[in-house]
Amino acid sequence: MQFDLESFRDVEIITPEFYEWLVKNGFKTAPASTKYHGAFDGGLYQHCCKVTEELVRLTNNLGLKWQRKDSPYIVGMFHDLCKIDQYEQTEDGYEYNRLPMLAGHGEKSIMLLSQFMTLTEEEMLCIRYHMGAYVKDDWSGFDLAIKKYPNVLYTHTADMLASKLYV
Repeated sequence: MQFDLESFRDVEIITPEFYEWLVKNGFKTAPASTKYHGAFDGGLYQHCCKVTEELVRLTNNLGLKWQRKDSPYIVGMFHDLCKIDQYEQTEDGYEYNRLPMLAGHGEKSIMLLSQFMTLTEEEMLCIRYHMGAYVKDDWSGFDLAIKKYPNVLYTHTADMLASKLYV
């Protein structure tokens, strides 16, 4: 099953205003990184679609329970929302934008997303800790989040599957 932003509009997971904001701010055209997964125009969008697909697959195959039924879709699609203004195109590819509007990764994604929808605590922690062990400065927080909401670990797993095996 493939996911895209258009299907989110059809099932009313996002509002028309949020959809327009996403398009205007480059969610569908931004890269996902400077040199790793999705380091090309549209890489962020492709990566987020793939994370959504993997998180829904894990949810269905493992019988994962969420606080809200739409959570795997929301978390998967918007976990990297922070990257919409993270990179600038150069002649050699992409480099980090030194003046983003907000700093951070998971936290920034939560702040941006919270403008358009109310997130459950589980969704916030899944997005906050989707980088898993790569967030070395808060290992104990990651561990506590997994113990409270095991889907934090599955979100990290879906992100790793998508970034290491696909886009």
